[in-house]
Amino acid sequence: MTVIDEDAKKWLRVLLENSVFFHEPMARHTSFRAGGPADAFAVPGDLTILKKLVRGLTHRNIRFLVIGNGTNLLVKDSGFHGVIIVLKKALNQIRIDSGDGIVKAMAGAPLSRLCRFALENGLGGMNFALGIPGTVGGAIATNAGTRFGSVGDVLKRVTVVFPDGEIGNMKRETLRFSYRQLLWENDPVDNKALEPAILCGYVALFPENPEKLKKEAREIVMWRKKHQPSRFPSAGCFFKNPVAEKTAGQLIDLAGMKGKSFGGAEISSRHANFIVNRNNASASDILTLMKMIQDTVWEKFNIMLEPEVRIVGD
Repeated sequence: MTVIDEDAKKWLRVLLENSVFFHEPMARHTSFRAGGPADAFAVPGDLTILKKLVRGLTHRNIRFLVIGNGTNLLVKDSGFHGVIIVLKKALNQIRIDSGDGIVKAMAGAPLSRLCRFALENGLGGMNFALGIPGTVGGAIATNAGTRFGSVGDVLKRVTVVFPDGEIGNMKRETLRFSYRQLLWENDPVDNKALEPAILCGYVALFPENPEKLKKEAREIVMWRKKHQPSRFPSAGCFFKNPVAEKTAGQLIDLAGMKGKSFGGAEISSRHANFIVNRNNASASDILTLMKMIQDTVWEKFNIMLEPEVRIVGD
């Protein structure tokens, strides 16, 4: 990958004007409130600029990563060498696409707003996502979900922009969803820059009694508030649940790790699968605590926990 030299910076400034920032601390843009700087942080204002940005970065062989609210992301203290692209400004609309319950949600729209839109229009199918932070695009890219369901269950198709700047549609049956992830064909192991960038998703919902939906929504929200920590910054559940009888949180708890800490990072005493930034934690603090959890659970149960949080950086 090519570094961002002065010519690349000049091109980015011309294209994005006041919407590009260099050496931008990612602690400002992730729910963990930790992490090093991105070489460049870009906020394209519309789809035309986004297409030019993606095409230009690909042509210049500059690494880039598209993010939403940074709620499932940890950037290492060394930072991200490339361009972070945020879609919240350019792509944030939600509307009913057809009379058969298809809702079009742009990638930069908050997932919470999509849930609220469904409730207000008497549409069922999205309550599973209540309380999940982040954007629609991020939720699709990670197949976000809870014990009540996941995005892959309701997604009908997506619109993406490919690295060459061309826009295309992909039907649900061509997408490879698995537990908490969406896998692209020919997905490189270390370089995510060749992935398509999600522009919007079409979800298939269904008419439902509004009062029934609201009652269900209140119960789900109350359950999350009761069982999940919210006082300190975190990225939600840190590990994927293994294919086993017990969840990741239960395994961490049984391993005696609940409440343990390293530096400013701590395993929540309310929910053991939450690592929280209790006291100005660095990304290294969080990653060290992650490794401590993995080693302890492996030693006790012979199960290797896999992070659900996306970890990027050099």
